[in-house]
Amino acid sequence: MNLLQPLHLPPYPFKLTEQNEQLFIYDEIRKKNLVLTPEEWVRQHFVQYLIREKKYPKALIKLEGGLQVHGRPRRSDIVVFNSDGQKTLMVECKAPAVEITQKVFDQIARYNITHQAPLLAVTNGLQHYYCLIDVPNKTYKFVQELPSYEG
Repeated sequence: MNLLQPLHLPPYPFKLTEQNEQLFIYDEIRKKNLVLTPEEWVRQHFVQYLIREKKYPKALIKLEGGLQVHGRPRRSDIVVFNSDGQKTLMVECKAPAVEITQKVFDQIARYNITHQAPLLAVTNGLQHYYCLIDVPNKTYKFVQELPSYEG
């Protein structure tokens, strides 16, 4: 398993460190070093993609936030807010080796029952899917590209 596998996202100058033969990546949102796993590699790339390419403000991005789904604790990978504090985007990240299946879409849909975000993204770093959710009408449509930040 190649932890530093090239992804279908732009490369970014991550701060990597090694300690006790374990690789860490600096998370500039949570301001700490995290163990570098394949999923974390994807999450950190996607965060940088949101900030650098799509112009989402760092201050409005929350990583691994807790939520309850059917009374059980879960963690959403990335949730982005607008300047009014409303959730606008939720991202589910998987390791590159994890296939994006219906099960992954079901997972983010369950999480979105709580979040009610109008935009969902699912990525394994190699494939990216974006979906606009019409929460009141309970409909959705896939879009080709992730919209840029609009405030």
